[in-house]
Amino acid sequence: MLTSVRSLMAATVLAGATFAAATPAMAQEVSVSANAAIVSEYRFRGVDLSGGDIAIQGGFDVGHESGIYIGTWGSSIDETSVGYGHTELDVYGGWAGDLGGVSVDVGVLAYLYPNAPAGDFDYIEFYGSVGSSVGPADVTVGVAYAPSQDSLDFGPLLADDNLYLYGDVGIGIPDTPLSISGHLGYTDGALTYTNDGDAWDWSIGAEFAVTEAVSAGVAYVGAEGEVPAPGYNFVDDAVVGTLSASF
Repeated sequence: MLTSVRSLMAATVLAGATFAAATPAMAQEVSVSANAAIVSEYRFRGVDLSGGDIAIQGGFDVGHESGIYIGTWGSSIDETSVGYGHTELDVYGGWAGDLGGVSVDVGVLAYLYPNAPAGDFDYIEFYGSVGSSVGPADVTVGVAYAPSQDSLDFGPLLADDNLYLYGDVGIGIPDTPLSISGHLGYTDGALTYTNDGDAWDWSIGAEFAVTEAVSAGVAYVGAEGEVPAPGYNFVDDAVVGTLSASF
């Protein structure tokens, strides 16, 4: 439910499996799903968080037929270059459903960095998106906002909140297991690697469904920014490969 917000390269297909409950009625109301992926590097809104290295990712979701859901997702990250430690853990909850033929998803997400060597990098973000079919394409537009909080206070001259706006387009190639996608995002606030706190990110990719549960993808990803680190730059354009599975 959260793929477009959290990570374009963590290809999560939520395949619902019946969750055993106390009564048959409850068994029809609650479902649980899981996902796992290996990516050639972890890009969050175009920014490299794994130091150009392979990252292991995965999570699970529990959803109710009313549309209410909770879930968690994690990824390995580069502990030296970005300062967040070597693990990212996300915990989120929200509601997703259909309103008049338009899919809607709203919720709140906590980004947690339990191994950060120094300082508090955890923060909370609220998100919402709407999506619909436009001809052969699935189109989604969304917003995510992290209000002012101590972990986003990087100095008196910088914003301590963050606004993210994005649009996603996906098109399945008829009679093939291939789909193509595009993404454009805009960040205004603390979570950019630019001097003025404004940045664009983008990607274009393709995904091949190997089976109903396994897919492979490749995308060209980039973002604005000027923050070099030893051996690489956080925002250099890159080709990122993904192998993902859902359960």
